[in-house]
Amino acid sequence: MSTPVLDDALRLPVPERIELVQAIWDSIVAESGSVAVTDEQRAEIDRRLADAASNPSDERPWSEVRSSLERSR
Repeated sequence: MSTPVLDDALRLPVPERIELVQAIWDSIVAESGSVAVTDEQRAEIDRRLADAASNPSDERPWSEVRSSLERSR
């Protein structure tokens, strides 16, 4: 799928594309009340929340994940 907006976005440097994605995601979250969630999606969310509660040691803070990704580049 190619659109003029997408083509322009893909020309941006990676850090700016990441900022753009974050801004878009934030705008979606702000309007999340208008997005319908299916029963399957709700079940998956519930499953993930239960897993996170059962296995708190599996989680890592974003700063740690980001540092690890930056070191692997």
